[in-house]
Amino acid sequence: MTDLRQQALDYHAFPQPGKIAVSLTKPAQTARDLALAYSPGVAEPVREIAADPESAYRYTAKGNLVAVITNGTAILGLGNLGPLASKPVMEGKALLFKRFANIDAIDIEVQHTDNDDFVRTVANIAGTFGGINLEDIKAPECFEIEARLIELCDIPVFHDDQHGTAIVTAAGLLNALALQGKELASARIVCLGAGAAAVACMELLIACGARRQNIFMLDRNGVIRSDRGDLNAFKQRFVNDAGARDLDQAIEGADVFLGVSGANLLSEAQILRMAAKPVIFACSNPDPEIRPELVRAVRPDAIMGTGRSDYPNQVNNVLCFPFLFRGALDVRARRIDLGMKLAAVEAIRALAHEPVPAEVLSAAGVSSLAFGPDYVLPKPMDPRLLPRVARAVACAAIESGVARLPLPAGYML
Repeated sequence: MTDLRQQALDYHAFPQPGKIAVSLTKPAQTARDLALAYSPGVAEPVREIAADPESAYRYTAKGNLVAVITNGTAILGLGNLGPLASKPVMEGKALLFKRFANIDAIDIEVQHTDNDDFVRTVANIAGTFGGINLEDIKAPECFEIEARLIELCDIPVFHDDQHGTAIVTAAGLLNALALQGKELASARIVCLGAGAAAVACMELLIACGARRQNIFMLDRNGVIRSDRGDLNAFKQRFVNDAGARDLDQAIEGADVFLGVSGANLLSEAQILRMAAKPVIFACSNPDPEIRPELVRAVRPDAIMGTGRSDYPNQVNNVLCFPFLFRGALDVRARRIDLGMKLAAVEAIRALAHEPVPAEVLSAAGVSSLAFGPDYVLPKPMDPRLLPRVARAVACAAIESGVARLPLPAGYML
């Protein structure tokens, strides 16, 4: 761990600080170049944009530029450490946008005092960008912030901690349940955690066919029940008075366990009380709610996923957000709606059923991969994710009417 710490610090510090930089897309060598880039030539696109704001997409980088914005109130698993401390994470998100979908992204850390202040700041700069990725904002504030910005902005606003997590989780769970011979509609689901990711995951699973009455959501005070007086509006959606009050009771006969909470909160004794052929996604990072070695030892019939790259079935947002934004930007979507999210779920889910190319096996450091208990989600380095997810999302945006452009000829074929 000490070696990893120093390697991570060195990675971020050398050969120059940080993970992103600005590059030029036009020549700037001669006096003529500079006359076109700035004064007097730059006046011409200024006039065009003033006459037609949509032409900003033609004459500037707006259409391929995403803002990664946070207030630093929920940084990874580290908590509220403030906006400046979140900058390495936001730069990392920008790196992933560029690496996986060739989207230019810039990190913005907002020093805010309340939701109004944060929303006002983001809304006032939104015109600079083609999309906004919200990140590391604590619940329940994140729900209000995202909803208000979606209404105020005419570009996609997407809180990845909510919806990116939900999309990848849903894709993996659908595949795992199919392998276990189970239906989502009849599955008893236990969700340990009741924050942004948990709420978004459960809402998207319901949109995929899960039944709200089969979901038992727990926070640190136990099962979300109507006789509790400490529930916010988002937790109240998941009230379940079917008897269970704690994890011991809720886990009895459960088909699915989803952990988005903390390390080592699920015991071997508890997973022994789950239904036959359970699905266990323990996604707390860096340490899951229960380690895969323990699950294999006592429940060899389980399909296990975590948030870690050193175990099979990594539930990783990078399977979604770069490609979802790529599709949304390319048809100039006004927002990311439910249809686009469901299209991303299906594209990711379906890809895991296909033969895995040699280049992916090499990058993953394995000799073989095939759809099965240890491979229910594609690997992040699979180059097919970009065309499959982006095209599915773009087509869904057109179908729902939130796209402002038709699908480009031959798009992602």
